[in-house]
Order: sequence, then C-alpha cells, then structure tokens
Amino acid sequence: MRFVTYRQKDIQTIGMLTSVDADCLIPLREAEKRLTGRDSLPDCMRLFIERGKPALDVARAILEEKEAPNIPLASVTLLAPIPRPAKNIFCVGRNYIEHVTEVNASSPVPEHPIIFSKPPTSVIGPEAPVDAHEDMVSGLDYEGELAVIMGRRACKISEETAFDHIFGYTILNDVTARDLQKRHVQWLLGKGLDTFCPMGPAIVHKSLIPDPTEMRVRTGINGELRQDARVNELIFSIPALLAAITQGITLEPGDIIATGTPSGVGAGFKPPKFLKKGDVMEVSITGLGVLRNHIA
Repeated sequence: MRFVTYRQKDIQTIGMLTSVDADCLIPLREAEKRLTGRDSLPDCMRLFIERGKPALDVARAILEEKEAPNIPLASVTLLAPIPRPAKNIFCVGRNYIEHVTEVNASSPVPEHPIIFSKPPTSVIGPEAPVDAHEDMVSGLDYEGELAVIMGRRACKISEETAFDHIFGYTILNDVTARDLQKRHVQWLLGKGLDTFCPMGPAIVHKSLIPDPTEMRVRTGINGELRQDARVNELIFSIPALLAAITQGITLEPGDIIATGTPSGVGAGFKPPKFLKKGDVMEVSITGLGVLRNHIA
C-alpha cells in the first residue's frame, strides 16, 4: 500500500497509489463511502496511522475492489505524506562511512548515532520549491535519505522488535545550509530553515518492503547522479537507530526518522557543488519513487 496526502480544490485529504509509477490515485474516504457506505477513515495521514490495523484493513479492502474510484494525479497537488508532523523530524548525521570522511578526511567514524532534528515548519511536498534563503545562505546543499515512519508507540524497545513499530518508508531530502551549520556548531539552524525538508511522494507500507536494507538511495542534480548507495551500508542500522532513540524518547505513530545520507553531497566535491536557483533535485529510492524539488 502506498499512501499519499493531496490537495484538490482547496480540500486536503489522503489517498492511495496502486503502483510506484501510477498516474491515478484512489481517494480513500470517497472509496470507503462508495464501496461500503461507511465513513470511518480520517482525512489526515497521522490519524490514519494511529488507527492501526482497522484502518489498514479498510485500505486493503478498497485496493481489492476493481471498481474503486480514482483521480488523475495531474488533477491534484501531492503534499508531503505527513504535511505537518506532530514533532520535529529525528535525523541522523554521518551514518554512511564514505560520507563521514568526504568533507573532512580526518573525521572519525561515530561510535554512537549522531541525532539532530528538523522542525515541522521545514516540511514541504514533492515538486514544491525550496527557498534558497539567499539573504543568509551561501552554501546550499542536498542530502537524499530514506525516512522511517513510525506506526506504533515505541519506548525502550530492542533492536529485535524495532520493525514491529514501523508503519512504512518515504523519501526525504535533508536540505542543508553548510555555512549556517558550521557557524552555529549545533545543526538546527543549518538544517531547519523553512522548506528545508522536502518529503514524499508517498509512504510505502512496510508490507511492500520486506528488506529495506536492499533499497538503493540515489540523488541527482539537474540530471547528474551525485549520490548512490544501498541502505545496507548504514553504520547504524534502522533497528539500532530506533533502539537508541527510544531508550529515553518515546516515538509515536507518525513520527519520522531520517536515517542519514550517503556520500556525494555538494560540500564533498572540490570545488564544492552547492545548489543555486533553478537547480532540480531528484532523490529516488528503490520501490518508493522519486522526490523532485527545485531551488527557488
């Protein structure tokens, strides 16, 4: 199941894509009403995730119906799957070995996960413009990443049970102002400016991703491939990250964890290849589609 949040005629609601390259979506609430006469599904992705198995069962039944209504994607605006997260996005720094050393060859490999965050106000959807913030940023960079969406409350969980708490996966671009990141030492300002968290196009349910470590993360800028790595190259695996975070912070349904970016960021080139107005960023991950945004 591939879940999306979209806007049509000023109405925001949720739907499903039937495939990674589908050109239509199924409006979930409309489909439930038409096929069952019931009206049990919310129009908010976070609330849908919180409903758990009952909501998923309805979605599965809708997918199995051959006469489910559909809407052309061209007639709607896809938003971030969770347009306004309930809390900051949890992010992981330096989680691919080659990325650790590409900017600074003497950087040590972390012994523990480096956790920082991006505020909900930084989130935008696919095709939405990223503000270059030219009045304060001179080193604008990209970071394509796999993001985990939590499906169940998680507190002090083990690595062995981590996947039980996951709802699904999406694509995230951890847009970064390198100059602000260095200037302020802490990363929040460099990572958290408005529009600095493109996300989407869909949340793919974990049932369609039996082994996330086999997924491939790729980032292209204006058609030039810059990043290319498999998730199995992570220094700290998805279960290790969830176990580490939840030892003291409770994760809840709809919370988002970005797992880190591979080597190939703009700051790692000599000279650096920073972003400029008009540049098009495309982050693709196996089975999740393509997240495309441009710099404005």
